[in-house]
Amino acid sequence: MDRQKATPFKIKMAGKEFKQKERVAVSITNPQNKEITGVRYAIDGKKLPFADGMVTMDLEQLGNKTLTVTVNYDDTSATLSKSIRVLAPYPPDIYTYEIVNEYPHDTNAYTQGLEFHDGILYESTGKRDRSSLRKVNFETGKVLQKVDMDGTVFGEGITILNDKIFMLTWQSKKGFIYNLQDLQKLDNFQYGESKEGWGLTNDGEQLIKSDGTEKIWFLNPETLIEESYIQTVTNKSVFNKANELEYVDGKIYANVYQKPSIMIIDATSGAIEGVVNFGGLDKKVTKGPNWNPTDNVLNGIAYHPDRKTFFVTGKDWDKLFEVNILKKE
Repeated sequence: MDRQKATPFKIKMAGKEFKQKERVAVSITNPQNKEITGVRYAIDGKKLPFADGMVTMDLEQLGNKTLTVTVNYDDTSATLSKSIRVLAPYPPDIYTYEIVNEYPHDTNAYTQGLEFHDGILYESTGKRDRSSLRKVNFETGKVLQKVDMDGTVFGEGITILNDKIFMLTWQSKKGFIYNLQDLQKLDNFQYGESKEGWGLTNDGEQLIKSDGTEKIWFLNPETLIEESYIQTVTNKSVFNKANELEYVDGKIYANVYQKPSIMIIDATSGAIEGVVNFGGLDKKVTKGPNWNPTDNVLNGIAYHPDRKTFFVTGKDWDKLFEVNILKKE
């Protein structure tokens, strides 16, 4: 909503959707012919370059934004605002996959989180009365250690940082912290502004959390405070389907909720730079006792830093796939 009625000026610009780095014609209408001595354009507190009647959408972070215009006139000033949307400059690249290996996977594991640490696969599972945290031998599928969660909660994503496992729940507005060595629960934590608990990863310094909206949150691992967020966008729209997460070299790999695909998101801007099509992978899975076509979709992605490969599976799938992600020519 634009908040400009209390001032003698209005912002004039064509449209409300623009691309990162795009130069956009903008002007200030001045029906009362006030003597304007200066104009400043800013988004997120950052001054935008302005020259020759054009403002440059020079932003690090994309998505739904508020353009703030400060107009200096008659020894005073007025602040105008306009809701806009700043999108990615280019469409996502398309990627495909090649299977390197197939491994057994527990058909009673409704996979929500997947992460490697020192060669051991850690997995969190969902559904009420089935949610758990596990250590798994990925080659055999054997569960090495398992902690069952209270039947009232729905387990979601996990990540490992500073010898702790952080685990989300879906709608309970809280997460759990476990000791990495013995899976003993250390503490709980409450969510802040984020809507729900979906996926979780980390960049070595912060926890990174999806919540079912277009926002991906960055949390302080000591205080668990949501300190900032990015919004996931393409060159055409803001997108809100990021589920399970994995961070690798400045990119967030995110399962698309209920779709056989994974997004590659720039962790600074939120731009969806690539989409990996995993179509056909579910055809290699044998339907188990818990199979439900609307539920048992691709979910779970883990990067193995030594093997330089990704591991993916699905909810209640009987296989874990080691894959290479390849850019489609």
